[in-house]
Amino acid sequence: MKTKIAEIVLPQGYHPSEDEEYMSLQQKAFFRQLLLDWRQQLVSESERIVAIMNEEQTVFADPTDRATLETDRNFELRARDRERKLIGKIDRTLEILETDDYGYCMTCGVEIGLRRLEARPVTDLCIDCKTKEEHLEKARRPPAEDESEF
Repeated sequence: MKTKIAEIVLPQGYHPSEDEEYMSLQQKAFFRQLLLDWRQQLVSESERIVAIMNEEQTVFADPTDRATLETDRNFELRARDRERKLIGKIDRTLEILETDDYGYCMTCGVEIGLRRLEARPVTDLCIDCKTKEEHLEKARRPPAEDESEF
């Protein structure tokens, strides 16, 4: 019978090591817990902000104050939207974690590396492939007005 990642109990203070087999059950359990904790933090923060925004039913006589509130709300809504997308990526990563694909670059297949995964557990590209992707994105992006040639 195959052991499930969710059933693994990590030792107190466990931290993945280069000395272990890459993406062992213990390492996968570590990253699963890291992702679950991160997801819970995002959901809690989102719920807190939504509650605050729902309580702010203030009517402003001054249009400038109202505009400031609307600007702040728009900023918060954009941030919540980014967090919603990140939660979706965390959920997809948790699904991938159950397979043997987690921790390997989706482009070239090499090990992503424990430290990179600890810093960004939803990453699916090694540093080389991510760098290439960013260079291609930069090359495709039209220059900003202050960067354009005259």
